Amino acid sequence: MSARRPFDIVIVGGGIVGAATAMALTARPGLRLLLLEAEDKLAAHQTGNNSGVIHSGLYYKPGSLKARNCTAGSRALYRFCAQHDLPHERCGKVVVAIGEEELPALEALERRGCANGLEGIERITSEQIREREPHIRGVAGLWVPQTGIVDYTAVTEAFGRIVTERGGEIRLQSRVTRVIRTPEALVLETAHGEVQTRNLVNCAGLQSDRFARLCGVDPQLQIVPFRGEYYELIPERQGLIRNLVYPVPDPRFPFLGVHFTRMVRGGVEAGPNAVLALKREGYSWGAVSMRDMLMYAGYGGFWRMAGKYWRTGFGEIWRSLNKGAFVRALQRLLPELRAADVQPAGAGVRAQALAPDGRLADDFRIVEAPHMVHVLNAPSPAATASISIGESIAALAGERLDLG
Repeated sequence: MSARRPFDIVIVGGGIVGAATAMALTARPGLRLLLLEAEDKLAAHQTGNNSGVIHSGLYYKPGSLKARNCTAGSRALYRFCAQHDLPHERCGKVVVAIGEEELPALEALERRGCANGLEGIERITSEQIREREPHIRGVAGLWVPQTGIVDYTAVTEAFGRIVTERGGEIRLQSRVTRVIRTPEALVLETAHGEVQTRNLVNCAGLQSDRFARLCGVDPQLQIVPFRGEYYELIPERQGLIRNLVYPVPDPRFPFLGVHFTRMVRGGVEAGPNAVLALKREGYSWGAVSMRDMLMYAGYGGFWRMAGKYWRTGFGEIWRSLNKGAFVRALQRLLPELRAADVQPAGAGVRAQALAPDGRLADDFRIVEAPHMVHVLNAPSPAATASISIGESIAALAGERLDLG
């Protein structure tokens, strides 16, 4: 064991939440901090494969951690991007009610947005929808001016630069394989040797529940990965969409439905669906982990969820395997879209926390243990809210952990 003085705190996970937490903590002078990332770069998984939307806080239950962090976090993110000259744009979005039956849900969204402090939300008619998005059809909509687009990989890399400039350390390709408690420190075994720390924060995303168990903590949930697959409009048809267009979401699920997103570096994405991934980092049907699949099979919460939503699940699988079905879902918003107008694009994997009773955890979930903070569920809008979340986790660590 190294005789070197232990780190004051180690953060496990180099996604945007881990990097933001490290940035917030390194604002404390003299703190010895290390961020460990299993992959060869920051933002390798959820952060680097999402659609790049800066969410407004429209969807979330007033008073929830998601709502509070999203509204504060989006403002902080816009300021950060402007200060550091990062590509971003506050372009706004339209949420579209396709049929009359969706109008009550649209009204509920408007009320939530107002309750969450969003200003300038505007109910618009079908004619006003076409003024903003000429090719979109719906009976009514909401104009949400706070929504924007950004490159979250660039944001995370900027967080990392600030961490190192302040004296923090980042080590890549450093997956933690074992955690040992000693009277003096926590000892983390990695591929590059042992790391000693007095405290740690778990921001391991898709592996957060496994890492908690590695630390001897029962997370009381399991991460089940859902893959979101995207198409993109071919260059000749990108003029069909001006900015961002979303449907009214199904309130039963923490997913927003297939939508259209103009990307900050060019192009228009269409999607995603939400299909069960066969591996935690499974970005295609060919990515399969028997270990991960056996974990699903042995978890009662998974079967309770499957028993309730199996029809929806099969529909998502069909859309994944059948381009025509995916396009038909997109045509609900954009009737003139044709299969030839889109081509396969990337995919992301969402770390969905699943409770033992089969409920999909819909808010942030943080568990404390001696000398540890475990961020076990950081769902969308975690990227939008990353600065606010990082500051909250840093404050919690400052209150509950011995940072010296």
